[in-house]
Amino acid sequence: MRIWALVKRICQQMVRDKRTLALMFVAPLLILTLMYFLFNGNTVDPKLGVKGIDQTLVKAIKKADIDVKSYSKVSGKTVVDDDLDGLLVKDNGTLTLTLRNDDPTKAKALQMKINQASAGVVQAKLIQQLPAMAAGGLAKQSITTKYVYGDKDTVFFDVLSPILVGFFVFFFVFIISGIGLLRERTTGTLERLISTPIRRAEVVTAYLIGYGIFAVLQTIIVVIYAINVLDIVLVGSIFHVILINLLLALVALSLGILLSSFAASEFQMMQFIPIAVVPQVFFAGIFPLEGMANWLQVIAKIFPMYYAGDALKAVMYQGAGLGEIGGDLFALFLFAALFIILNILALKKYRTL
Repeated sequence: MRIWALVKRICQQMVRDKRTLALMFVAPLLILTLMYFLFNGNTVDPKLGVKGIDQTLVKAIKKADIDVKSYSKVSGKTVVDDDLDGLLVKDNGTLTLTLRNDDPTKAKALQMKINQASAGVVQAKLIQQLPAMAAGGLAKQSITTKYVYGDKDTVFFDVLSPILVGFFVFFFVFIISGIGLLRERTTGTLERLISTPIRRAEVVTAYLIGYGIFAVLQTIIVVIYAINVLDIVLVGSIFHVILINLLLALVALSLGILLSSFAASEFQMMQFIPIAVVPQVFFAGIFPLEGMANWLQVIAKIFPMYYAGDALKAVMYQGAGLGEIGGDLFALFLFAALFIILNILALKKYRTL
C-alpha cells in the first residue's frame, strides 16, 4: 500500500505539470515529424554549366540526372553568379571542370557522374571507329578539375565545422543565461528588484550586459580555440567570425532570459531545449535546404541559426566579406532586438507595485 501511495502521488504530480507532459508526449512527435520531412525531401539535381561541349557528351550528362545549362561565354565568376554546382568547359581539346564545392559530398558525386559520362562517350566512339581495339579498354579523356571553394582534399566536416562553432556558442549562452536569471527569480532577488523604482528596460539592459560580458569571453575563447587549436578552416577574417558569433550570443542571451521568465525551475528551463534549441540544428545548414518542402524552407528562416550558419559558412569556408553577409547580420540584430523588447514586456508580471 505504501508503494502504491507513492506511485499515486508521483502520477498526480506529473498530471499537474502540463509542461512536463507536453515534453514527454508532444515534443518527441514534433521533432520526429520534422526529421521525417527533412530526410524525405526531394532530391535536387546538380546544376552544371557547359561551354564548347559535344552534344553527345551533353546528352550523356543529362542522362545522369544533371541539370545542364549551355553557355556561349563564361567567366571566373559564372559558377557563383549563376548558382551552379559546376562548370564544364572544352578549350583547345582540353576539358576543364570547375566545381563550386560548397558541399564537398555533392561536388564529388557530380565529378564522378561527369567522369563516368565522359568515359562512356569515349568508349562508344572507340567501339564505332576501332572495333578491334575496343576490347583493349582504352583510357577515357582526362578532365582537369578546379575548385571555387576548398580543394580536392576538402571534406564535409570543413563545411560543417563553422556551423558547429556557432551552434555551441548559441547553446551554452542560452542555457547559462536562462538558468542564471531563473535563480534570480527563485531566490526572490528579481521580485525585490522590480518592486523598486528601477525601470524594466534598465533591468533587462543590466542583465544583458552582465551575462553578456561572460558571453563575449566565451565566444572569443571558442572561436580562437576552434581556429588555432583544432585548425578548423578559416578563409575569411577571424574578426568577422567573432562579430557573427557575438551577435548570435546576444540573440541566445536575450532568448534564454526571455524563456526563463516562463519557467518555475531549472528542470522546466531545460524543457525548452527540444523546442527552442534542437530545431536550430536542422535549419542551420547542416542539412541541405534545397530539397526540403517549400513550407519547411520558410520555417527555417524564423530561426536565428539559419542566418548565423549561413554567415559563418560564407566567411570561414568561402572567404566572404561583411558586404556579402550583411543581410544575415541584420537578421540576427532584428532577432536580438525583438527578444529584448519581449523581455521588457515579460517583466510586467513581476512588478508588484
